[in-house]
Amino acid sequence: MKKCIPLILLCLLLAACGQPDYNGSRLGNDRELHMTYTAFNTTDGQTLSLEAGETLQIQVVSDAGCLSMTIQKEGDDPIYQGTNLPTQTFTVAAEEAGDYTVTLTGETAKGSVDITIGSNTGAGGCCG
Repeated sequence: MKKCIPLILLCLLLAACGQPDYNGSRLGNDRELHMTYTAFNTTDGQTLSLEAGETLQIQVVSDAGCLSMTIQKEGDDPIYQGTNLPTQTFTVAAEEAGDYTVTLTGETAKGSVDITIGSNTGAGGCCG
């Protein structure tokens, strides 16, 4: 029986050596989120603080796999929800001030996500 214990441990270690949950870099705070990854097989989130009228400027690069994203203020319906996101750049506006959680889920995903906060003043702003 003692001879079987090392073999069982080896099998458990090999089974745990599948794809990593996340391999890459991540920088996030209350105003931005930047992720670049060669493996993304989990769910990650970041809370961003937005003022009314601000927009999230989002750039997604999808090299492989599937990436899903939800942006939601606690207790409210999502202001954005997308699955199997392709490479794209888009904006999402926040009508109300508050803390919005960006939730990202990767399934064998490779690529990057960059989210920054900008104003929604347009050409008619103070310096137009």
